[in-house]
Amino acid sequence: MSNIASTLSNEDIADYLQRSSKLRDSDLSKIKRMQEETPDVSFVSMLNRLGVVSDKDIANALGSLLALPVVQRSEYPNEAILNGSISPRFLKENTSVPLDQKDDKIVLAMADPLDKNVVDAIRIATGKCIEIRIGTLSDIDDVINQISGLDSSKMNQIIDEASVDEISDDELDQLKDLASEAPVIRLVNLIIQRAAEQGASDIHIEPFEGDLKVRYRIDGVLQEVESPPRQFAAAVISRIKIMAKLNIAERRLPQDGRIRNRIQGRDYDMRISTVPTMHGESVVMRLLNQESVVLDFKALGFQQEDHDKFVNALSQPHGMILLTGPTGSGKTTTLYTALSLLNKPHRKIITVEDPVEYQLEGINQIQAKASIGLTFANALRSIVRQDPDVIMVGEMRDLETAEICVQSALTGHLVLSTLHTNDSASSITRLMEMGVEDYLLTSTLNAVVAQRLVRVLCDECKTKAEIPAKIKDEIDSDMTAEHMYVAGNGCDACHHTGYSGRICILELLIITDEIRKLILAHADATTIENFAFQQGMKTMYQDGLQKVAQGITSLEEILRVTQDA
Repeated sequence: MSNIASTLSNEDIADYLQRSSKLRDSDLSKIKRMQEETPDVSFVSMLNRLGVVSDKDIANALGSLLALPVVQRSEYPNEAILNGSISPRFLKENTSVPLDQKDDKIVLAMADPLDKNVVDAIRIATGKCIEIRIGTLSDIDDVINQISGLDSSKMNQIIDEASVDEISDDELDQLKDLASEAPVIRLVNLIIQRAAEQGASDIHIEPFEGDLKVRYRIDGVLQEVESPPRQFAAAVISRIKIMAKLNIAERRLPQDGRIRNRIQGRDYDMRISTVPTMHGESVVMRLLNQESVVLDFKALGFQQEDHDKFVNALSQPHGMILLTGPTGSGKTTTLYTALSLLNKPHRKIITVEDPVEYQLEGINQIQAKASIGLTFANALRSIVRQDPDVIMVGEMRDLETAEICVQSALTGHLVLSTLHTNDSASSITRLMEMGVEDYLLTSTLNAVVAQRLVRVLCDECKTKAEIPAKIKDEIDSDMTAEHMYVAGNGCDACHHTGYSGRICILELLIITDEIRKLILAHADATTIENFAFQQGMKTMYQDGLQKVAQGITSLEEILRVTQDA
């Protein structure tokens, strides 16, 4: 006997997930259609297989509906409980793993606790009662591989099923057929799913002479992960190009595309870029998960003082606010956060972006497209005739765009945009070098934010260390602490990196009357910066030190990220 007194219907599970906003009607219809084609696969297994709902959400739903505990990763055993009694392959195929064995019962973690056949088989084989717990598919799969010697990963299992020889790029029909076969589809889906599970922002798929490398950019740092063999390169890349509706016959020129997909219960918008290399096409996939974006300045890393100053700058009826920093420094997210704060019924907001990364309700967003003449500058000319209150320009790339932004700010609009400079003061001199007149800058520029992203220490494994005396002197007196935190050895929560997530460090330059005088005098960036420090501006390094003292990040991270600033 098991501890499940009654069974649930598929409708009960679907209803619970829909009420929890975890399962969409369209995905439920898809599952029902697939179940008609494969009636031997249970509803729970189909949910796990398709990934339309995350395995954690499935486990939590079953736990609530059946009033059973959900097993945490740390609760699984480090060695096999029923060694010899039950085949590890049987457990793997049925996503179940024994947690404990007592005189008269076995505690069993299951991804699908409604599968009576598995419960009955283990009960008969052991002659003991079965007490069921709920486990996630990924945890159970990992544990069985670890304790049972079945170290063949899911990727290796898919590769074993496929019969793929090295295919020439000229064999187009064969490539199309191969890219549409189940093993290759599952292989690409697995690469994307693992990236989503680990919180990667980019997937790099790179063919070399002897192998195919897959790397994920996690919290800004590239990490090499398990990759398919070299002979799968053409098939994998062709599959991605088919998904992105790109021309798989064109391998001499770069291509760009998009894929919209639902992974582990979350909607992802993926931007695809391909470029030809010596050994085949290199593919980069940027994963954008709208649900994971936190549009809150304090959550992004703004300290209270900077938060208040920046919000005050945004409250001005007209003028220009710039964000600066290298690619991948979080400028776009800060811009979107500013727009969400400004997004009120009495304001009309129009943006021109390349590309539009996230869609914001109530804001008119324009996708720039230079190939048809829709550049930032051309789009801006049309935008000002649309009677906007706030204009956001993705990037000031040239003098023409900068001049139209300045003119828009002069004529009563609030303009937000980005530049690529190392610090806030350099943005002023960059605009003047581009050709923007100094008197126009002093009349329009309200504030400049320079920022970088640093990794956040994992709360589960970070450890204390003494603050070096030299650094302690540099930290604000109100933030003085005897200890700081450093990255631990890593744990399951942070995928053994010691860090989990990122936060921004920034310097906020408010354009005061004194700084306007310096701009008119054509002062260099260093002079402007030094004067801003005297007025109370913190550097990114100083802002980072405060976050070190607060236990948010590590000193190594601050030094790594602020070397160029």
